[in-house]
Amino acid sequence: MASTVSFVLLLLLLSSCLVCCLKNGYAFEEKDGHHHNHSYAIQPTSLLQSPVCDPSTKANERTSSLKVVHRHGPCFDHNGDEANYSPSHAEILQHDQARVNSIHSKVSFRKSRQVDRKKASDGTTIPAKDGSSMGTGNYIVTIGLGTPKKFLSLIFDTGSDLTWTQCKPCVKHCYSQDDPIYDSTASKTYTNVSCSSAMCGELVSATGNSLDCASSTCVYGIGYGDSSFSVGFFSTDTLTITSTDVFKNFYFGCGQNNRGLFGRTAGLLGLGRNPISLVSQTATKYKKLFSYCLPSSASSTGHLTFGNSDASLSKAVKFTPLSALTEGTSFYGLDMVGLSVGGKNLSIPESIFSNGAIIDSGTVITRLPPAAYSSLRSTFRKLMAAYPRAPALSLLDTCYDFTDYSSVDVPTISFFFKGDVEVSIDVTGILYVNSLSQVCLAVAGNSDAREVAIFANTQQKTIEVVYDSARGRVGFAPMGCS
Repeated sequence: MASTVSFVLLLLLLSSCLVCCLKNGYAFEEKDGHHHNHSYAIQPTSLLQSPVCDPSTKANERTSSLKVVHRHGPCFDHNGDEANYSPSHAEILQHDQARVNSIHSKVSFRKSRQVDRKKASDGTTIPAKDGSSMGTGNYIVTIGLGTPKKFLSLIFDTGSDLTWTQCKPCVKHCYSQDDPIYDSTASKTYTNVSCSSAMCGELVSATGNSLDCASSTCVYGIGYGDSSFSVGFFSTDTLTITSTDVFKNFYFGCGQNNRGLFGRTAGLLGLGRNPISLVSQTATKYKKLFSYCLPSSASSTGHLTFGNSDASLSKAVKFTPLSALTEGTSFYGLDMVGLSVGGKNLSIPESIFSNGAIIDSGTVITRLPPAAYSSLRSTFRKLMAAYPRAPALSLLDTCYDFTDYSSVDVPTISFFFKGDVEVSIDVTGILYVNSLSQVCLAVAGNSDAREVAIFANTQQKTIEVVYDSARGRVGFAPMGCS
């Protein structure tokens, strides 16, 4: 009997030690970065950006695939001058809010047109500043344009339709870019688009601006939420995605007056849903199917793949239908139905999400309806109560000081979409790091319950996101960059 009691006491002692170890994070040290028991155990220093690029080979292994890099990281060749134009985190978040305001304006305008069709038939147009979402997305791919082809590094954006680049002679203004500015006169296949062209007419819905002409040449003008803009000639030339994927007569904007927050990139690649987007123009070959994986940090790489990739056919991809809410806009709409934190579903009525959501490659921080964000924030704070709070960072109001910690446990977060689709967020998508003394929950709330939610690029990191527009669906699969 005594031996049995001793054995029970030993078990209780071992259990107590195990609980103690778990609370202090020691049991996770050998699995840094992986989640267990609905939390990630990480070393805070692992969240800091490396100064050295660590490229993935994923893009090289696929056909019709481009390498994706972050425009403020070491994988994008800044010609040694990055310090001159790399914005602060506060500036990035300020610009992000301007983009979100623009998206909300455009989606709200679409809703008002659905309610009042007569007003739409009277020729109402979107003001230039609200005509498209912000053009300051973070992720860049390199394409070839012209004959002979010239390589251009462009921001890719699922919230924009028009592809454009700066062109010589920059009649009015061109900002500084790393690539040589495109010289259309050096291309054997360049042509201007006529004002009478049907594709010229598509610019109205793609940019939100009325048509303009210079003599008989179609002129485009596109404005963004932060007063950035590009104006120039609507043109065609040969687009080269890869050595085997070449498209003649690709419609794009040849910018002659360009100003704004485009960094040192050469312009923008539009992956929206309008007929002038790259997705629509290459539909015969790619069937309006593309996927990407955004890297876990600015010091690593991802990929942008067009057409039937291995990922798009994988059983690991779970698809949710596109929402009807954003039909007729550039955006890909989703039906968000719930959230979980630390493995527990939050008690949020689905009606809270009734104004819909979009998935956007150019927005940095996910925006939720106020009530949904409040619930997520409250639960996250409770599970992170062991760590000292830090001051808010711009729109991010839940921040922590990890200076004195070699290991921290971060609760998992999942988003749920229509069709029983759960998207588990990587730890690099849960936290936004300004410094070790200011690490913040990378989600924010909308200011108005009527505004559309946005599933943004920080939360998409490491996930394979598959856009299958022809079948009206978007899919997600884990570990898409590895």
